Parts: sequence; C-alpha cells; structure tokens
Amino acid sequence: MKCSTLLRIMLGACVSAGSVAALAQAPEPSISVKPALAAAVQTLDFREVISRAKDKVFPAVVYIRALRENLERGERVSEEVSGSGVVISPDGEVITNWHVVDKATRVRCLLSDGRHFDAEVLGSDKDTDLALLRLRRTQGEDSMPHAVLGDSSTLAEGDFVMAMGAPWGLNRSVSIGIIACVRRFLPEASEYSLWLQTDASISPGNSGGPLVNTAGEVIGINARGTIMGGDLGFAVPAETVRFVASQLRTHGVVKWSWTGLQLQALRDFNRNMYFDGTQGVVVSGTDPESPARRAGFLPRDRIIAVNDEPLTALTEEDLPAVRRLLGLLPKGTPARFVVLRDGQELTVELTPREKGRGEGEELDCPRWDLTVKVINQFDNADLHFYRPEGVFIYGIKDPGNAANSDLRVRDIVVRIDGKEVKTLADVAAIHKEALANMERKSRVVFTVMRGGQTRQVVLDFARDYKRD
Repeated sequence: MKCSTLLRIMLGACVSAGSVAALAQAPEPSISVKPALAAAVQTLDFREVISRAKDKVFPAVVYIRALRENLERGERVSEEVSGSGVVISPDGEVITNWHVVDKATRVRCLLSDGRHFDAEVLGSDKDTDLALLRLRRTQGEDSMPHAVLGDSSTLAEGDFVMAMGAPWGLNRSVSIGIIACVRRFLPEASEYSLWLQTDASISPGNSGGPLVNTAGEVIGINARGTIMGGDLGFAVPAETVRFVASQLRTHGVVKWSWTGLQLQALRDFNRNMYFDGTQGVVVSGTDPESPARRAGFLPRDRIIAVNDEPLTALTEEDLPAVRRLLGLLPKGTPARFVVLRDGQELTVELTPREKGRGEGEELDCPRWDLTVKVINQFDNADLHFYRPEGVFIYGIKDPGNAANSDLRVRDIVVRIDGKEVKTLADVAAIHKEALANMERKSRVVFTVMRGGQTRQVVLDFARDYKRD
C-alpha cells in the first residue's frame, strides 16, 4: 500500500472496510508531510497495523455459553445461549453484556488457546447492558491473557476499529470497519450512556465482545447489531465500561439513585419543541410516588444546577450525562436543585433513593401452566400505577390449563380463591395447597385486574398437560 494512501486511512478518512482496495488504486494526491513522519509511514503496512492490534486483544476474547432459565412461555425452561466477552485482568475478570448472562444458572467460557473455565457472575447492570464475570481457575493457574481498556473519549468518526467475538456461535472472528458515530443516542436505550456506532459487523453472538482500535485497546463492548441487513452496530463506550466494572467489582450492582425526573432537551427535534436559552434541562414530567413529585417539581421547570454544579442538555445526546449525574447523587441526602419556573429562580430540595432491581423475580406454577412475576416500578410502570405491590401473569403455557381459561399475560393477580396476593410467596403457598388437594378440588378462582378493571376467572387444572 502506498504511503499517501495509508496516511489518508490513518488520518481517519470516512471509508468502509470494503473501500480500502479501491482507495489504494485512486490517483495519488499531493500531500505534504514532515520528512520524519513520511519515513515512519513508509515503513507501515495497514495490514500489519491491524494484525498487531488484533494480536494484542484476540487471545483475551472469550466465547461464552450460558445455561439460563426462561419463564416467559408459562413454564420453567432451561435454554442455552451463546455470546462473547473479553478478559480485562490477569486474574480472569471478564466483561460481557448483561443480556448474555441474565438469569444464568451456569456460565462456561472458552479461550482462544483451548482452555475452558466455568465462570461466576460478579455483578450485572441492566441499564448499561454490562456484566462482570470471573473465571474459576485452579490454584496456581497462570495469569490470564488480558486486554487493556482504552480511552473512548478520544475517538472520532472515521477511526478504524475491529469487532471481535463469536457471531452465530461460531467460536470467534474479527470484522473491520470504522466508527460511524461517537455519540449515538438510542431512545429507550440511552439511560446513562451514549453508544458508539460502527459499521464493523456485529451479529448475534458478538454481544459482549470487544470493539478494538488500531492501537490494540478495547474502546467499547459490542452490544447491539442488525440482522435485517445494513451496517449498524452499537457498542458501550470504554468510559462507561470502566465505571460500571468498578461498581460491579465492589458492590455486584451499580447503585443508581432514583429521582423520578423525566427530562427533555432544550432543543427537542423529535417532539418539535424548542426552549429559549442554552442552559439547563427541562422537566417533562415526574414519576408517580417519586422523590421528584414529592419535592414539588412541575412540568416545564428548567433545572440549571444541582448542588451548585451547572448542568445542560441542549440536545438529546446530552441527556445521558445529565441522568448519570443525577443517578450518582448520594441516596438519602437532600440535593439542592436550582430551578427556573415562570421566569423566577427558586431552590427545590430533593432526596434521591436507591433505584433498586431492574425487574421483578419470577415463579412458575406447574399444573396451572402459568408463571407469575413481581411488579417492578422500573420494568412495569403501567402495572405499578394500578398496584404498587403485587404480582402479574408473566407467561401462559400453550397448550395448558391457563391457556384454556380467560387468564391473560400481564393480568395483575389480586386474589386466588379469596386469598389476597401481594408476593410470590403468597402465590407459592396457595399453589402448593391447591395441588395437595386437587383430588378433591381441581379449580381455583383468580381475581385479576386488567386495564384497571377487576374480574373473576376460573382456572380448571384437572388435566395434566405435561403427562399428556
């Protein structure tokens, strides 16, 4: 490859990986470079740059197979899923995605040198889709090959990157592309962090694998890709990975604080709403029973500072940083918010509380052929509105006894046979008693809430669908 062509590539020309060959045949432009730089570039070959970067990280790439329990189809089903990860420390710490190991009962990892290990999940965070594992090594085992987390804040559109992992369960592979966007906002998926967008191929199975720069540093963790065509892949930036890994290592979770503030950028193109000024962030609403609502925040309030620290969300790309600042406020300690309301500046005190689990626990009910799940304020806000404490129908097996009744997924369970239901333990006790007495009585009456309306539903569980 010619010197000027390579220079154009290394300076971040926005071309796809498939355009490199065409670029090499393009007419040579006149580029003036310092003699020392020109001499250094002449000694480089782009393939060598990529090969060296790959060799630094590829031995640390992990193929993950997780056995997990799924209750979504109305019964407890064990299923195996595969994904990727990357070792980030000599003692075998592995970063992967939350969705790769969520509800896993066993995690197995395969290294490039053929060694395989069981792994324990040290912690996970649904909000950033990250998890931290540790390989269960034998005593005296050599230190693990590991990769270095780089600085994702220095990335620019056009920088070359490699996506590593195990697409479609094919153990391991490398794809090459560029950074297409360094600050991608994805609605409903950018709570505390933006995304790196790349056209390097990220397929199912690549989840949790590293996104690597030409220096051989991990600058992101692959998390999302497209399977319907196109070149859209998204990775969690290393800046976020570094913070979350530290929290998971210490606490097993990220202890986010919850304010209940719903925020809106000053220049909201999607809603076609634009606010005067260039400072602050707008309150679009507050969650029910939240610290923000109790503190008296109103829609269209503009927050300009928290604990004397100015904050601004000019566009939606600025919202994750603001939410992250609020999410790291000390729990149980009043925070001072400077707010503009109707042109007047005032101070509002808000005491954040711990956000808690991202979703509720689950329980299967054999012979009834259904599963139930705890209502969670952050996962089922609509159900929580009707019943803050309780459980709902999570899955219905088909064919099955529940499927033959009028029960539906997302029905809130209020009572069973007249006994009040608030917890999974309540359901488990009633279910156990019902099965013990089914020779005498094989029907139970569910009182459920559906769309705010209460109704009675009879469930006949005389038939054993599992045996049939």
